[in-house]
Amino acid sequence: LPCQFIGMLCYEHKQYRNGLKFCKQILGNPKFAEHGETLAMKGLTLNCLGKKEEAYDLVRRGLRNDLRSHVCWHVYGLLQRSDKKYDEAIKCYRNALKWDKDNLQILRDLSLLQIQMRDLEGYRETRYQLLQLRPAQRASWIGYAVAYHLLEDFEMAAKIVEEFRKTQQTSLDKVDYEYSELLLYQNQVLREAGLYKEALDHLNNYEKQICDKLAVEETRGELLLKLERPEEACEVYRKLQERNPENWAYYQGLEKALKPGGVEERQKIYEDSWVKFPKGLVPRRLPLNFLTGKHSKFRECLDSYLRINLSKGCPPVFTTLKSLYTDKEKVTIIEELVVGYESSLKSYDGKEEPPTTLLWVQYFLAQHFDFIDQPSVALEYINAAIDSTPTLIELFLIKAKIYKHAGNIKEAARWMDEAQALDTADRFINSKCAKYMLKAGLVKEAEEMCSKFTREGTSAVENLNEMQCMWFQTECALAYKAMNKYGEALKKCHEIERHFVEITDDQFDFHTYCMRKMTLRSYVDLLKLEDVLRQHPFYYKAARTAIQMYLALHDKPLTDDSKESQANTENLTDKELKKLRNKQRRAQKKAQLEEEKKNAEKEKQLKNQKKKKEDDDEEIGGPKEELIPDKLAKVENPLEEAVKFLIPLKNLVRNKIETHLLAFEIYFRKEKYLLMLQSIKRAVAIEPSNPWLHQCLVRFFKGGELMFNADKADTHRDMDILICHSFSNCYERVRRAVFRSLQSTISPLDGTSCTLKGKVQHWL
Repeated sequence: LPCQFIGMLCYEHKQYRNGLKFCKQILGNPKFAEHGETLAMKGLTLNCLGKKEEAYDLVRRGLRNDLRSHVCWHVYGLLQRSDKKYDEAIKCYRNALKWDKDNLQILRDLSLLQIQMRDLEGYRETRYQLLQLRPAQRASWIGYAVAYHLLEDFEMAAKIVEEFRKTQQTSLDKVDYEYSELLLYQNQVLREAGLYKEALDHLNNYEKQICDKLAVEETRGELLLKLERPEEACEVYRKLQERNPENWAYYQGLEKALKPGGVEERQKIYEDSWVKFPKGLVPRRLPLNFLTGKHSKFRECLDSYLRINLSKGCPPVFTTLKSLYTDKEKVTIIEELVVGYESSLKSYDGKEEPPTTLLWVQYFLAQHFDFIDQPSVALEYINAAIDSTPTLIELFLIKAKIYKHAGNIKEAARWMDEAQALDTADRFINSKCAKYMLKAGLVKEAEEMCSKFTREGTSAVENLNEMQCMWFQTECALAYKAMNKYGEALKKCHEIERHFVEITDDQFDFHTYCMRKMTLRSYVDLLKLEDVLRQHPFYYKAARTAIQMYLALHDKPLTDDSKESQANTENLTDKELKKLRNKQRRAQKKAQLEEEKKNAEKEKQLKNQKKKKEDDDEEIGGPKEELIPDKLAKVENPLEEAVKFLIPLKNLVRNKIETHLLAFEIYFRKEKYLLMLQSIKRAVAIEPSNPWLHQCLVRFFKGGELMFNADKADTHRDMDILICHSFSNCYERVRRAVFRSLQSTISPLDGTSCTLKGKVQHWL
């Protein structure tokens, strides 16, 4: 190329329009009309402006003209990366490195993709090359250390960080945040390597240069416990308690350090804390976990804790005690005490306690009786509280919850609407109300409720999707599923799936940022979180709902509306047919008006989006494929779509029996017997008495029997034996578990129940 064009850096400066002008000038010269690198750069620039197809054509053309150019391969890799085709991009970068093995930019880009795809071995090699080429750069050392850390070679990672730390010239009195984070990261690596003595010495040596003093003390306490130095650990945890007496972890650390011999000694630790922190609630709450209901101190501690909270008017007191409700004795004592408070407050007519105390006692009792499945009693208490104070939002919220737990979701939604009407500016109550409306099937009303807190000019649904408001989308999916609107429900499930893909892709920006800013502890935590991201309840709920709907669509595919209506009208009289046609015309007219209204709103939104895109020249890639409900509901192979949602659950949510039973349902329809057996065995290991599992076993047995009776020439005998042997073991375990649960639930004193038990036993 002529010298005047070699130094052009329009792409790096994001001056895409100018870049295209220079490309046009170069390619306009007959000598350079097919210059490969210029064609590739023109394609890359067009890709940044959203012209994807033209960009790919130009880059491929440039690559054909210059296969030995590292620039062409690098640009092709960048295009693949912009389309999230990371494996293909890695191949392109490797080809680029064949022609320029020491190119720093290509090596950096390759390392980013390798850590994104968790190719840790490849990442380590690439970071080593970067370290050799740029040993003076901080990011080279840190990236190499992080590679070993992620590969769990902690000692090597610690050595690399130490070698780098020695090169840093810092004053002992000067506090530098980035250096402080480096020291804390180094200490974390030493702890994970099991070098607790070295980690403690490191902490003591560099304590003055670390900014996060709280992290220093907490880490010191943990290390002293690991090194079995209880006296020093006690001092550390007592100092931490003074700093924050409401932190549960500090009391638990103090317990581990003091090693109490029994319940009395353990209780003494907390009694000392009561004296030291008279206003502290945690030292009064924690003993309730280990004291049994029969212990004399339990009632005394509980009484003290309840009196303090109820007198103050602390709404979440029931939530803090909810974990005690697994013990029946403790539940009885809680009920006796609080019912006693109510009768006492009523009889003394509020001379010593303010009238609000009775209100909070009734509020607590309503939650208590709701939790132990006595909704009528709970309603009596909450109604009494509402009569005394009809302006308190929390009371209406609890009343709505009682109706929800009792199964009357429409009444629950009505009372939640009453609650939000008391304070329309409260976003929490607004969200709760919308959620209850969705559970009641009132989708439009829920959307209107949410629109109070969404951006003006866009529909509430679009704005909530943009904000990744997944609770709304999961509830919408369940509501549409209940209404048999599978297309709309699947759209919501796929939107949630896209959110998780976006969250995974968003980590890309942090691979460089965290190395530069030295936030290494948070960076490693982020990578570990991203690896198990789809364990999140929102994803699990969306995936489970999608799988159930795809199974339903496989069993009963949606029929064409015109054919269905034609079949239904064959048996109608002329009068009935005329009436039906009029009804259909009215419905069609109404639907048309609604469609026009929707189109007008969409047009307005598209104008706003178009304007936003024009203002943003840095946007990369084209728009995502639109999710059309009808298309989603009439998919060709529903089982294959269900498997896409199932795979993350099988990898990350193995501890839930529903995962394996849903897997069985898919494989049963696909007639994959070994995979069915695998699902059943995993489910049996989790909960052998599950009724759904028992049903699956019976279906598996019947399906297997048909397979065994089929042509034996097509079936391997070894597989038959394996399935039969595994099935018999699973079935026997489930049979025993089901019968044991029946024995515990059916009373032997009832003659009818005994007969029922005999019949069930015979059936099993």
